Order: sequence, then structure tokens, then C-alpha cells
Amino acid sequence: MSDLKCIIIDDNELDRLMVESLIRKFTFLSITGVYSNVIEALDHLAKGDVDVLFSDIDMPEITGLELRRKMKSIPVCVFITSYAEYAVDGFDADALDFLVKPVNLERFTRTANRIREYMDLRKKATKPEFDNESVFLKEGHGHVKIVVNDILYIEALKDFTKIVTTDKQYCVSLSFGNLLNEGVFSSFVRVHRSFAVPTKQIHKIQSQKIELQNGVSIPIGRSYKGALNLD
Repeated sequence: MSDLKCIIIDDNELDRLMVESLIRKFTFLSITGVYSNVIEALDHLAKGDVDVLFSDIDMPEITGLELRRKMKSIPVCVFITSYAEYAVDGFDADALDFLVKPVNLERFTRTANRIREYMDLRKKATKPEFDNESVFLKEGHGHVKIVVNDILYIEALKDFTKIVTTDKQYCVSLSFGNLLNEGVFSSFVRVHRSFAVPTKQIHKIQSQKIELQNGVSIPIGRSYKGALNLD
């Protein structure tokens, strides 16, 4: 993968330095601009040459949320804020991830890997077709058949969806919600704003996660616990 061009916008100098130091640990991320507010960044943003936006939310004049709603063309947005209560608004504004300050290296590493995976997968994303038991994806001059019974879970990736099977993962150019509305996914239950699993794959249900039959853990969102009778 070629370097992903990143900009940082945060009105706190120490926080800007923190994010810079974290980004520089990943060779596939390249910082092309650092700004203390959105106004300063507008000329850079207008060039359309940004792959990843790392932005604070609570900033003067134009907030990070307002900026993201105006700049949906930027492939990846990661919000970094001191206020966890902004999480829902952040994801509603099409953020790939949401980090609460102070951010440690372990947590940022998960974000960086998620960015790389998303950017890799979106290049390969294809529009799916369906029958009663399978999903078909175009690959080269042919099609790949994904049998729904082989799917472990599906995961939202902004306007794409990742399908994870027992031996491979795929990216489809259909949103998470629209994919779940297809009849072939009727046996899936949504357990998180970004995850859905087939009921037959659930091995163990815990307070904050689901363990699948193969040992993979999937987080449970607070508002989705009712669907699993966890109240």
C-alpha cells in the first residue's frame, strides 16, 4: 500500500503532538498537514488530497462533526476527543473510529490497522448479488460464491460491509444496513452498531461480548442487548 495522506486538526497543542507521535509509528501513514482549527485546514482540504482525517470534535467556529458532514469525500475520518458522549454523533457522521483522549499506543494500533484494512478492502469491494443461500461477488472475469452458512459475522465499514467467513474476508459495496435487509441474512442478529452474527454461530454470550463457535469474540453494543435477552 502507498502512504495514506493524513491531516490532524485539534485546537490543543499537546493533543496535536500526541496524535503526530502516534501516527509516525506507522509507515503507511504520512502526515501532510497539522492544524489548530478547521479554518486553517480549509485550503488543504479543498485540494481533495486527504485519505485520513484525524480530528478533534469540540473546536471553535467549526466543530469536527460539522467538518465531517461537509467533507464526506475524505475516505476515512477518525475522531479523537475528550468526550466519550460524542461517540454516537461521531459514528453517525460516518467516522471509521472514535478515540477518547488520552490515546495509548495499543488502542491507536487497532485504529491504524483498521484504517489499513478498510483502505485495502475498499479497493476490492464489489456489488453483491444474492440467491436464497449465497452471496455472489465478481472477481476478475468470474464470480465468487459465499455460502451464508460459512459466514462468521459481518462488519460495517462506513458505506461498505466486510463479510468474514471461516477462511477468508470480503468487502462488498453495500452498506451494513442494506445488506442485513437482504432475505438471505434473515438468520443474522445485530449485536452492535457495526456487527451482526448468524445465531447458529453464537457459542457463548457474556456481558460485553459474544464468543463465536470458533473462539472469535464480537462486541455487544449496549442498545442491542435486548435482542439477545441480556437485559
